[in-house]
Amino acid sequence: MFRSLSVQTREEPQQALIEERLEREVGDLMCSLPDPTGLSSLERRGIIARYAAVLEGNFIYWMTAAYLSARSEEARSIILDNLSEEVRDCHPGMMRRFALAAGAFPTESDAMAVDRDLANVRLLAGRLSALQVVVMMAFFEAFIQGFMAFLAEIAGLQGSTERQYTDVHGVCDIAHSRELLRAVGAELALVPEDSATDPFEGVDLLRNLILTILQPAANSAILPN
Repeated sequence: MFRSLSVQTREEPQQALIEERLEREVGDLMCSLPDPTGLSSLERRGIIARYAAVLEGNFIYWMTAAYLSARSEEARSIILDNLSEEVRDCHPGMMRRFALAAGAFPTESDAMAVDRDLANVRLLAGRLSALQVVVMMAFFEAFIQGFMAFLAEIAGLQGSTERQYTDVHGVCDIAHSRELLRAVGAELALVPEDSATDPFEGVDLLRNLILTILQPAANSAILPN
């Protein structure tokens, strides 16, 4: 899934450790995905709705934070390409159509189920700590590319045939995650050797948010009449 950088620098060992940790985190999350056929219709709806409540209004915010915080020109160029694609192709609109087609437009209860974990991720992004935010987004892009097949399957079980969002992100996020790992390497080169910054703080917070999205116990949404 991940490709190590080949340039021999003092940052290479830390780059390799980051990539190994991200691969492990993504693998653990993928293994935690429930069997779609074992979920009730309400549980499937809840996962899609909570995911939509998070992604539609926040992904571009997070990626913008990565752009604003990045110090290297290479990282800024990579992130700007990602942002341009998100805006140009209206990815939030794709997300909304996907949720609506699955009968899973987020309710207030869906939004409140993820509110605390989402607030934690927003606050981390708002600190504009370049390495933390860029590593977090590299992790998320890698997770999304594997998560799309699961998301498409549970939407299909809900009777939806809308696949633009999952088809597009199942493909484009492969390149996005690869490029963001390059951005991580570029940012590592600018981190002081004595820095105490934990590069995985954002990853930990975002993982908790994803687990809340997937948690059947969070299915407290009150469906509209």
